Amino acid sequence: MTRLIRQLVIASSLMAYAAAALAAPSGSNDIELPVLGDTSSAMISPVQEKILGQRVLKAYRAQVPTSSDPLVIDYLEGLINRLLPYSQLDEKRIDLVVVKNDTLNAFAVPGGVMGIHTGVFNYAKSENQLAAIISHEMGHLSQRHYARHLEQQKNSMMPMIAGMLAGLVLAANSNGDGGMAAIMASQAAAEAAALRFSRENEQEADRIGMQTMLDAKLDPYAASDMFEEMLHATRSSRRPPEYLLTHPVTERRVADARNRAMSYPRKAYTDNLEFQLMRSRIRFELEETPQTAIKRFKNELDGDNTSPDASRYGLALAYSSAGQFDAARTTLKPLLEKDPTRITYLIMSADIDVAAERYKPALDLLSTQLALYPESYPLNIRYAEASMKAGRYKEAAELLEKYSRKRKNDDYLWYLLAEVDGLNGDILGVHEARAEYFIANGVYDKAMAHLRNAIKLAKGNFQRTSILEERLKYVEHEMMEMRS
Repeated sequence: MTRLIRQLVIASSLMAYAAAALAAPSGSNDIELPVLGDTSSAMISPVQEKILGQRVLKAYRAQVPTSSDPLVIDYLEGLINRLLPYSQLDEKRIDLVVVKNDTLNAFAVPGGVMGIHTGVFNYAKSENQLAAIISHEMGHLSQRHYARHLEQQKNSMMPMIAGMLAGLVLAANSNGDGGMAAIMASQAAAEAAALRFSRENEQEADRIGMQTMLDAKLDPYAASDMFEEMLHATRSSRRPPEYLLTHPVTERRVADARNRAMSYPRKAYTDNLEFQLMRSRIRFELEETPQTAIKRFKNELDGDNTSPDASRYGLALAYSSAGQFDAARTTLKPLLEKDPTRITYLIMSADIDVAAERYKPALDLLSTQLALYPESYPLNIRYAEASMKAGRYKEAAELLEKYSRKRKNDDYLWYLLAEVDGLNGDILGVHEARAEYFIANGVYDKAMAHLRNAIKLAKGNFQRTSILEERLKYVEHEMMEMRS
């Protein structure tokens, strides 16, 4: 695989441009689709898949709205890591991208990349149902269904990958009927590009996904339950979930999943409260105003409710966003009394204080928790954000610089560090952090400009200059691959 980025081939261009006219974000004239591979070789190695996956991830992240909510990201990463040891993946690692979109969609890209739309939380009613979707995607990855399709469809890797990325970008940027019409009109091209798996691939991923669930001691019936939720969504709306366009669900498939599960006794599974709390966070974000969110969560608390704690948590979020800080604290208080060590509640308490510009108690609380859980992603991010708002820029920068060594591809972390360095007057740090942000999103021309500026500013610092020059060589190589 000598050429990793080329101009989009005609077959994929037709799909991208036709759909982009209806669905692309304002200000975007097309969808930039890297073609990641040599068309003379249909089958690709796992190493090539990894390179391909990282390039698709960067191209995708540069074109879609992604979530920077550290709590939601941390929860999903935790669930994925819980399932990974029981998957059939050789490399037990997944790179996650969380897409801010209220549609039901999830996908896996060769090389261990998984995308989850926040809208999945609207459809999945339990953690088990969400885990069933993730396990299914792991099944596709572990069996290398993309690579196997390439082997069957000789010389088709370019249109397959480009078409796949086109479809994923369209789905991430489409909320209205116009965007959905574009996607549905493009199904012929998507089919050729292997956006849709074969019936045999889906059956295999269903079977392997269920085994992953069983080995992880999760509900084997969750997959069929989730399929039924999807079918219900299809019947009740003229706009089917995007997930069904790439993973078609039929009555027979539901029955197959149910029959497979019936080999095991059905029993009650206690749902993970953390799933319901994250669901409330996402449902809050979907409300038009804090006032409508307050009304929604109040109504839930007053009615029949399977997760009143999650509704109360959502109400506290809504009150805080509306500037009603006393009401937010009062609403959160019973949750803290009931579960005083839950990090999600403690972060909510700190968030309320930060919103009210009570920085010291917020930072004291977050600092105490960081001492207990120094590796916690949401605690590190929240402490840095609170420190920045409190004017403690140096402290925030030091924390982010240290934590960036653990999450080198986290674009939000680099974005935040660039902001903090700017406020702290560290211009060299700004250029370094912005370069890494653009590298994480595959925007190499801007990354190169920032690296060159950083090298000028680092003159005299041999170690720092050497690191920057190595990063510049990497970016120059990536740009050469794009132009070849």
